[in-house]
Amino acid sequence: MFPELNNLLNITPDRAEQGKLTLLCDAKTDGSFLVHHFLSFYLKANCKVCFVALIQSFSHYNIVGQKLGVSLTLARERGQLVFLEGLKSSTDVFFQAHEEPHPLQFLREASPGNLQPLFEFVREALKPVDNGEAAWRCPVLLVDDLSLLLSLGVGAVAVLDFVHYCRATVCWELKLRILWRRPSQPTAQRDRSLTYQYKIQDKNVSFFAKGMSPAVL
Repeated sequence: MFPELNNLLNITPDRAEQGKLTLLCDAKTDGSFLVHHFLSFYLKANCKVCFVALIQSFSHYNIVGQKLGVSLTLARERGQLVFLEGLKSSTDVFFQAHEEPHPLQFLREASPGNLQPLFEFVREALKPVDNGEAAWRCPVLLVDDLSLLLSLGVGAVAVLDFVHYCRATVCWELKLRILWRRPSQPTAQRDRSLTYQYKIQDKNVSFFAKGMSPAVL
């Protein structure tokens, strides 16, 4: 289910939303293409992006990003993208000595659950610096994906705490305001699920209202 998916995907880079937490949940379908969409979207919008990639390699995201018109390599070289490659960094945790706690230090703990080093990595990555670096529009954090932390033994409470502190840091401490809105619609209408059909193409994704795809017309 992807609520308000059309609205999210039709926003142009110059209208990038700020101060918003978006949680992608997929069921009986693969929603990973949305991660690539948001990554390329915010890079094109000239935002400072911290990407915690836990399930795929940098080269994987870079190849897909090139098809979408962005170079992750170039973005990382110019300081716009801070990329934590979980697959590669996990081996460093076990086989290399570190003076300071590694962002994935919880992998070495008997009872994994301390995500503070990972949070400190995110905060440091998105912290504004005054050293002549290009001025980015706003900080953005992407994590792909949170459910892997649960599979690695981290408790649900610890994951929720991590999300809470990251949201407070990115949305309030670093830039943005947290704005609570009370929609005027009744709860039943506000929480309704919308179903879309989609077609993944080489450089974009096309969405259709259910039954409106050219393939069925």
